[in-house]
Amino acid sequence: MSTVATARPRAVQGHASPSMQDVADAAGVSVGTVSNVLNHPAKVSPATAERVREAISRLGFVRNDAARSLVSGSTNSVGMVLADIENSLFIDMAHGAQDAARAVGQSLLLANAACDMTLQDDYLDLFDESRVTGVLLAPMEDSSAGIARIRSHGRQVVLLNYSPKPGTCCSVLVNNEHVGYLAARHLIDTGRTRLAYVVAHDDYQPVRDRRRGVRAAVEEAGPGVTLEEIDSGGLTTPYGHVVGQDLARRSPGDLPDGLVVVTDELANAIIHELHTVAGIRVPDQIAVVGCENNRAAGAAAVPLTAVDMPGRMMGREAIRLLMDEVASGKQHRHATVVLEPELIVRASAPR
Repeated sequence: MSTVATARPRAVQGHASPSMQDVADAAGVSVGTVSNVLNHPAKVSPATAERVREAISRLGFVRNDAARSLVSGSTNSVGMVLADIENSLFIDMAHGAQDAARAVGQSLLLANAACDMTLQDDYLDLFDESRVTGVLLAPMEDSSAGIARIRSHGRQVVLLNYSPKPGTCCSVLVNNEHVGYLAARHLIDTGRTRLAYVVAHDDYQPVRDRRRGVRAAVEEAGPGVTLEEIDSGGLTTPYGHVVGQDLARRSPGDLPDGLVVVTDELANAIIHELHTVAGIRVPDQIAVVGCENNRAAGAAAVPLTAVDMPGRMMGREAIRLLMDEVASGKQHRHATVVLEPELIVRASAPR
């Protein structure tokens, strides 16, 4: 029977952080066995692993991932930079990525760029310096310079909801053109003929793609359907309130009878101003369709019809592509996964 050393470990005596050697001494095993418990537990018998874990707990040992990464070139962590965590689409991406990362032994580290390109670049550099396995990036705008910078250091990057320049990295996209098409087509199919598309940030690639889809649906419908484009000035709730107030000041004959709104946050704010404040009935007078199906869509005062973006699936697919690139090395070929959206019909624009 193996015996457990009872001598007080050197690290505790000197008040320094306990080392792997201290754990090994306390558990009566080799440093290699401690390493296997931490990194390859299947190689160690349950009884020995339990002794090592008990010693780790008793000594307060914390392994130095920073030092380990200097040797291996990476940690068992994936960095994820999100454009805006107030948008539940990005949170769904993170949930999907977290589930997939854990399944392959990786931790997920999240950073919120808060729609700030400088902050986004700072987080890319932070994850690069931390030697993460790779980075998932859901950007607001073109990020090719930041991607090229950290890829030049050997850090893999996968883009979410943004199409990269050819040959730069893998990506997971939703067919955003079809998002816009589905939203406008639904309004047309339910008899709406005076459509308006509420949009902002034309330099944001998904927004441009959705606009093309909206226009395609209107052109397909023919001369009986018109399209107005309303610049909201931004993508969040305060801008939606302003758009709703502006619409409420119009004469009844000048109102659109169907709105496609580029984000659900904007859409819910517009509905609040029209339906709750101004008494313009949604959907009787104006039907409204959002383009994300975020978590607030079904809980609004008038539940929002919206085109669903499969955020969790996007996160899972991004981890799959990243780990494939890590495993493939120089044999890797960049890939783009395109997921299709789905219309979710609720009270703001019923069939």
